[in-house]
Amino acid sequence: NLNTLPEVLWIQPVPSSLIAPEGDPAEVAVARESIRLAFVAALQHLPPRQRAALILCEVLRWQASEVAELLDTSVASVNSALQRARSTLAARKVSADQPAPPLDDDDRALLARYVRAFERYDLDALTSLIHEDATQSMPPYDMWLSGRDDIFAWWWGPGIGCKDSRVIPTIAANESPAFGQYKPSATGDGFEPWALQVLELSGGRIVELTFFLDTASLFPLFGLPLHLDS
Repeated sequence: NLNTLPEVLWIQPVPSSLIAPEGDPAEVAVARESIRLAFVAALQHLPPRQRAALILCEVLRWQASEVAELLDTSVASVNSALQRARSTLAARKVSADQPAPPLDDDDRALLARYVRAFERYDLDALTSLIHEDATQSMPPYDMWLSGRDDIFAWWWGPGIGCKDSRVIPTIAANESPAFGQYKPSATGDGFEPWALQVLELSGGRIVELTFFLDTASLFPLFGLPLHLDS
């Protein structure tokens, strides 16, 4: 069964065009990379409370007292969660001094192949694109899949409804490639929004897939239509 996480612990994607869109170019670059780092690190490495503390304190610059009030906990608990988050990232050598390189031609070709393979639900093609140790999550649910085999077992099991989807590229989310996914409408009339897919790439493979399901809010934010014709 899928359990829904408390809303305060969700980590929602942000269009890259809305991240520090004005100001000194150097400051814009630092702000964008800090936000990309925080989102990627939180999604990959941290439990929910530490994620929330990291995003709220490090990115949004909230005071510990404000975070404590929001999470219904103590300031000491927030500071402890933030310190544990920082320690985890330091131990894993996650650093803003090692920014993700921009997408190159090979990355763009990889993403194009992924779109075609996902729309065909082509397991062989997807196997060559997704790293064997890739992970998948699906906010607002607490589902966490680790490894390509587990991901494919989900896609061909409970997630089989994604078969025959359409996938539309959109603007980057949190400085990562993003796509609108549409599932066939139950009425047979075109396609309805299902998820905003946000991908992480490394070494010529997809290493993380996050499917954000709040399409009513996210699709308009990312300029995606709320219906696709057949």
